[in-house]
Amino acid sequence: MAQEGLTAPVARPLGRRPRAVLVGGALSLVLCLVGVVHLGLGVSGVGIGDIVDLLLGHGDARTEDVLLGSRLPRTLTGLVVGVALGVSGVLVQGATRNPLAAPDTLGVNAGAYFAVVLVAFTGISLGPLPAGGAAFLGGLVAVAVVYLLSRSGVMTPGRVLLAGATVALAGTSAAEFLQMLDVQATRGLFFWGNGTLMQSGLERPLTLGAVVAVGALLAPLLARPLDLLALGDETAEAMGVRVERVRPAAFLVAVLLSAAAVSLAGPIGFVGLIGPVIVRQLGIRKHALLIPMAALLASALVLGADAAAQLIVTPSATQPAEIPVGVVTALIGGPVFMALARRVSTGDADTGAAVVVSDQRRAPAYAVALGGGLVALAVAMVLSLRVGDVEITWSQLVASLFGSAEQITEAVVDYRLPRILVAALAGACLAVAGAAVQAVVRNPLAEPGLVGVTGGASLGAIAVILVVPSAPLVALPAAAGVGGVLMLALVVLVARGSGKDGRTGLDPTRVVLVGLGAAATSMALVNIMVVGAQMNISSALGWLAGSTYARDFSALGWLALPALVAVGLVVAARPVNLLSLGDELPRALGLELGRARLLVLGAGAVLAAGTAAAVGAVGFVGLVAPHLARRIVGNNTARMVPMAAVLGAVLVVSSDALGRWLLAPTEIPVGIVTALVGAPYLVWLLRRL
Repeated sequence: MAQEGLTAPVARPLGRRPRAVLVGGALSLVLCLVGVVHLGLGVSGVGIGDIVDLLLGHGDARTEDVLLGSRLPRTLTGLVVGVALGVSGVLVQGATRNPLAAPDTLGVNAGAYFAVVLVAFTGISLGPLPAGGAAFLGGLVAVAVVYLLSRSGVMTPGRVLLAGATVALAGTSAAEFLQMLDVQATRGLFFWGNGTLMQSGLERPLTLGAVVAVGALLAPLLARPLDLLALGDETAEAMGVRVERVRPAAFLVAVLLSAAAVSLAGPIGFVGLIGPVIVRQLGIRKHALLIPMAALLASALVLGADAAAQLIVTPSATQPAEIPVGVVTALIGGPVFMALARRVSTGDADTGAAVVVSDQRRAPAYAVALGGGLVALAVAMVLSLRVGDVEITWSQLVASLFGSAEQITEAVVDYRLPRILVAALAGACLAVAGAAVQAVVRNPLAEPGLVGVTGGASLGAIAVILVVPSAPLVALPAAAGVGGVLMLALVVLVARGSGKDGRTGLDPTRVVLVGLGAAATSMALVNIMVVGAQMNISSALGWLAGSTYARDFSALGWLALPALVAVGLVVAARPVNLLSLGDELPRALGLELGRARLLVLGAGAVLAAGTAAAVGAVGFVGLVAPHLARRIVGNNTARMVPMAAVLGAVLVVSSDALGRWLLAPTEIPVGIVTALVGAPYLVWLLRRL
């Protein structure tokens, strides 16, 4: 994945041996201390003193059982996972010359995770090595897809990371869908899917640890070629490096290591990113030293995060659940990712959006297009009234409309109609929210969920539920709105950088990258609050996945303000249109650019956050609907926004009906269905650019 204009640190001779010895010794000491603390944590009451007594020959059988059956396997798993992710992160960053690259940001972990869930879904029971092989194939496919998505055009850091985020979203959504299809076969995979070091014995960590040891021993063979590769492909080739062999070899070893980590402990994010970055900050840049030191630091990070998770929420008889270690690493890694994204050169700050949407040469008449969309919405709503756990025939539906249907039919229609109307209005608001955010950052990939708005809204809503459980219903959408607005403001503030002319501006791709870090951080906080407060995890996850279940006409009131904001956006079409023209021309035409951007971004945040309060976190609607609308009616906001609203309503209503019908009487959250539609669409969109 050769790239141009990259800002990853270039290897330079910095390797003063005293510094390397000092850093290596310090990291080894930190790892030993963290490992000792980790061994002493648990709910059995066995402390580190008891373990020391056992090692000195004075312990009892219970302590030995706890040590060998639980503590040692868990600590060993943390070491294996840390080494695997630390080394794979170094290899990926070296091969791409991208400081934001890691197994999770390039979709490798998500691909491996999907492969493991797919195997569990089939009901096949595999041992550690076959399961690791399946994860390896899944990760390999993910890397191949990222390469195919990003190889057209200049492969800038932003483009590669957007491709990785796309693959990660697609793999995670598909895995969640499989879990919904067969809860029994995939039971327990949710917590594993967020990363956990819990093991029932030493077999798995020892077996997969041997695989990781092989990969870690192969990695130093690539150290010198990666050092030279940091100077550029042409320079490396001139110095004898076979770039076409070194880069694939680095990716193969990295995928092998990350697949072993995923099959052992689940996808644990940001470890492969943080480890190499911090070691470089300590002055170690040569890969021969960077590889082992990143492994040490990543292992200390994994064990430290797991220790923190056990200390934050201690499992007990009344609180059996614990915080997955991946949630803690996301809480740490999200801000780090945001800080790095602010500094990285994406290649899009001066040229505009990373993704450009072209108008159709022959767009249909606006009235015809909008009318067709409304007809499609009407058809989707009528079909949605019929399908579900109780089927309604056409004759029964017609009878219910005239008030002559049976009582049970009337009850079903009365139950479904409000949620269908809520789904339609929510879809329309999400589509307009996407259009608003995209207008400001000039990037059609800037969907509200991808820039952190949905995560901020979820954080605000869950905070109200926990802190003020007796708060009135209006407090929920209000808190979600505030959370979404504040998160988007934070993303924009962090993403602002200086262009070549020295002026501060918005890099479209950087906004999305910073938003991904913000979304990861906010969702980590949400998971910590959900587990720590002993909330009903299944219902909370249902809300976070987006659902119209049991929504009545009162939920329409929550969407009243977002609907008014959407109308206001259409009324203010001219200044919104000017935002897509860059900086100079709108200013020349008298537009106060800063105020206009703030107002439109605030409108998008209110739309997305208010909708999240009503139906939860429904993703991809704000990406798919505006993009389709632009292709149908063009970029004029006055026409595009109403068309996007109609298409968004059709998408959410259809997804809600499909979710109710596919596994009836079990319902698939509407957010999962829209993700299954939106993720492939995002893949297609990015591939065309």
